[in-house]
Amino acid sequence: MPSSRKKAIARKFTHDWVAGYLSFAGFSPGSFIRNGAFELLALDGKVISLSLQSIKWVCFVRDFNSGEPSNPERLLRKTFAGRPRSEGLFLRAKLTDGDLIEGIAANDLSLISGEGIFLTPPDIRSNTQRLWIPTTSLVELEVVAVIGRSAKKKSTPATLEDRQESLF
Repeated sequence: MPSSRKKAIARKFTHDWVAGYLSFAGFSPGSFIRNGAFELLALDGKVISLSLQSIKWVCFVRDFNSGEPSNPERLLRKTFAGRPRSEGLFLRAKLTDGDLIEGIAANDLSLISGEGIFLTPPDIRSNTQRLWIPTTSLVELEVVAVIGRSAKKKSTPATLEDRQESLF
């Protein structure tokens, strides 16, 4: 898969944030983490390296100009109102600063990659499309539910005689 640049906002535990572009190849943190630091191409064109211990989360956003200087990622709803309908693992994460966030994660080995977890946030219509939380930010991670594809009801196959009788 070719590498591309994605719009991202890195939120620090100090409540500061940095906006920029990530070098992104698939949903692999290896494309933007180098030597235990997070690399971001800032809007002024400089490459910024942030330690993973200082980052609360990274939001992949639609737009940098959200109109809200204190909350550019616009994560207004951090928990689901009900059971989500998307396929995957319904996770609840408690962060080191006491913040609680829920999301849907892929049900594959990327969950245990070691660097962090990717989540789809509860409000997919907000500015944040995806969320990456480094493992250094996590205190607790709970799997609330495993949501699979809805199974279609299969009718039991009738015998040849039953099908023939219904035709005449």
